[in-house]
Amino acid sequence: MKCTAILAMVGILFLNACGSALPQASATPAPTPTYAWNPQGWNLVWSDEFDGTTINPKNWVFDKGGNGWGNVEMEYYTDRPENARVESGNLIIEARQEKYEGLAYTSARLNSRGLQEFQYGRIEARMKLPFGQGIWPAFWMLGSNASWPLGGEMDIMEYVGKTPDTVYQTVHGPGYSGNKGVGSHFVLGADTLKNDFHIYAIEWAPNEIRWFVDAQEVFKMTPAQIPTGTQWVYDHPFFIILNLAVGGGWPGFPDDTTVFPQQLLVDYVRVYQKPGN
Repeated sequence: MKCTAILAMVGILFLNACGSALPQASATPAPTPTYAWNPQGWNLVWSDEFDGTTINPKNWVFDKGGNGWGNVEMEYYTDRPENARVESGNLIIEARQEKYEGLAYTSARLNSRGLQEFQYGRIEARMKLPFGQGIWPAFWMLGSNASWPLGGEMDIMEYVGKTPDTVYQTVHGPGYSGNKGVGSHFVLGADTLKNDFHIYAIEWAPNEIRWFVDAQEVFKMTPAQIPTGTQWVYDHPFFIILNLAVGGGWPGFPDDTTVFPQQLLVDYVRVYQKPGN
C-alpha cells in the first residue's frame, strides 16, 4: 500500500515508473465466493469475527490524519463510526465524499500494531470490495521491527477501481520498494469483486509466501525471486492493516463516475499457525 509501490506484476516484473501499463494476466475462472477450507494441521491462534457491536480496541487502533500517506491519497482517516464500525457481523470501512479537516473525503485505516502481531502462518480475511475510479482498498501487513521499507511489507490484497476485475499481491523490502515492488495480479470478474465476498490469504513460512484467492493459489514468493543483492525481510513479526483509500498516484483520483459512499466489508480476519511456528 506504500506509494504506487503496489503496482503488481505478473510473474516477476519490475516497473520503472508509476503509471506504467499494467501487465496482462491470463484469463482465469472466477473462484467460488465461499468455500470449505480444510485447516488440517493448522491451529486458529487469533481471529476477529466482528460479531459484536463495536471495534475491539484489543485488536485494532486507528491511523488518523490526512497527510496523503506517501501515496497522494485524498482522504482524511478518522476514528468516527461514520467511517469505521461493526454492523451485522461485518467490519465496515466507509469512504465518504464530505469536507473534513480541509479535505474532500473521509475514510478509515485500522492496524493491529502492538496488539496482534504474528510471525508465519495463514493470515486471511473474507471481504467484499468497494468499486469505482479512485477507490483503493487494501488488506496488508507491515514488519514491526523497523521503519518502512526495512521491516518489509506484504500486500495480501489490493484493488484499484480503474482495473475493476483485478486484485493485486505484492511485497516490498529494502531495494525493491515503491514502484519496484515485486508481485503479481489475479483476474476475476468485476461484478463478483463488488457483489460477492471472497477470501484473501497468505500462507507464510520461512523463505516462502503463498497468496490465495478463495481456494486457488495465485502467487508464490521465495528469496530467489527478489532482486539480486537485496534482503529477504520476512522473518520477524508483522502487524495487520485494513484500509480504504481515496485517490493516489497509483489508482488515480475520483471522477464524475465515482459513487459515494463506498464500503469495504470485512466478515472476519483469522490467523492460523502450524505447531512449531
